[in-house]
Amino acid sequence: MKCHALFLLLTVVVICTIQAADKRPNIILAMADDQGWGDMGYMGHKVLKTPVFDEMAKTGLRFDRFYAAAPVCSPTRASVLTGRHPNRMGCFQWGHTLRKHEITIAEALKSAGYTTSHFGKWHLGSVRADSEVAPGKNGFDEWASAPNFYENSPLFSHNGKVIETKGESSAITVDLALKWMAKVKDKPFLSVIWFGNPHSPHIGTDKFLKMYEGETKAYANFYAEITGMDAAMGQLREGIRKLGVADNTILWYCSDNGGLKPNSMAGLSGKKGKLLEGGIRVPGIIEWPNIIKKHRITNVPANTVDIYPTILELAGIKQPANQPLLDGVSLAPLIQSKTFVRKKPMGFWHYPAGGRGMHAHKMLEALRAEQVAGNQAPAPKAGFVDKKYPLDKFPGPSAWINGDWKLHRVANKEGANPAYRLYNLKKDVQEKTDLAAAQPEVLTRLKGELAAWQKSVVNSLNGKDYR
Repeated sequence: MKCHALFLLLTVVVICTIQAADKRPNIILAMADDQGWGDMGYMGHKVLKTPVFDEMAKTGLRFDRFYAAAPVCSPTRASVLTGRHPNRMGCFQWGHTLRKHEITIAEALKSAGYTTSHFGKWHLGSVRADSEVAPGKNGFDEWASAPNFYENSPLFSHNGKVIETKGESSAITVDLALKWMAKVKDKPFLSVIWFGNPHSPHIGTDKFLKMYEGETKAYANFYAEITGMDAAMGQLREGIRKLGVADNTILWYCSDNGGLKPNSMAGLSGKKGKLLEGGIRVPGIIEWPNIIKKHRITNVPANTVDIYPTILELAGIKQPANQPLLDGVSLAPLIQSKTFVRKKPMGFWHYPAGGRGMHAHKMLEALRAEQVAGNQAPAPKAGFVDKKYPLDKFPGPSAWINGDWKLHRVANKEGANPAYRLYNLKKDVQEKTDLAAAQPEVLTRLKGELAAWQKSVVNSLNGKDYR
């Protein structure tokens, strides 16, 4: 009898544990490619039509100080997956890869019972199945991915096999994601959806081009790509509602860096590739109907490095025991409408390494030809940092944001004789008035904080985190 009672008790505990796990939120991380902070209707753009994003901004949590970890694409994507500044893993510029040893958000969630997927732009390495830097080797159960940005009717690598699609690129990406969600909706899931829009070359479809008659061809196509992406987000929101999972799904949207068009930054200085606000401040919106019941706008500084620790906390998952140093902080209290003040500053460092060209369509055509011929070549070695970097030189521009203060460190490719500029973003969001001479104490403090952080980044880069 005692054994029988114990068995029943254990059975109840297991069932309750599974039920508790099933209540964990689903997570969708959606990202644009080169959408500037001002490329939204809700930001007052006079031409661009983004009705879905505008609705999300009215129903969810809207971030007006959300930052990409880097002013270009691949590094920011690495930061989303790891919670770490991309320089820690050598992902310095566009076309650089993840590091094999990094722990991704997909791996952390998968180990806790989530099923995982990636759809769209990868740009963190090869999409050949045997590559150490492919989605499948970094925690994703299902993936239909392009090695870089992609246009309409794209080719994707579906778990390593090249597939053809037909239609507007953002809609195609969401359609693939929703079909996968329909299969796995009975267990918690993570879906990373990274659009190819509005990266150049801009090729709008007729449906959305008609909305911008009278604009120049270049602007009409650019706007059409963003409106197409907006429509795809509407398709996604409607799709998860039909699947019955919307209320308990965290839908987190942002861009990977600032824009390039003159009116894409809503008055901010700088653009993609620069550490001025226009290069790193991007749209950020979270919807989670079960928890975010009232529209809010926050000016708390937040960053793509915060996504990893935030999602783990909201999912009730402890960070892995071997978790290397994170740059992000959990925004869970902010999302849950609790008191939250960001105490941890944010570091930015645009390391002067060359980008690596990756033509997605040509790469996938070549892979398909190999597969059709039955002689697919092994993926090239990738995901390793094979050199050591000096701890006393920090080349290239860097920046440090601590509250309303922002420090710019302007250094050359050797890191010698840096100059410093200091701004108060609350009073001077356009970064026009340098306060370095007027605020010597603040300048000295932030210079010390930035130098300590950069040394920490180089230690990670040199492998200290993995010993």
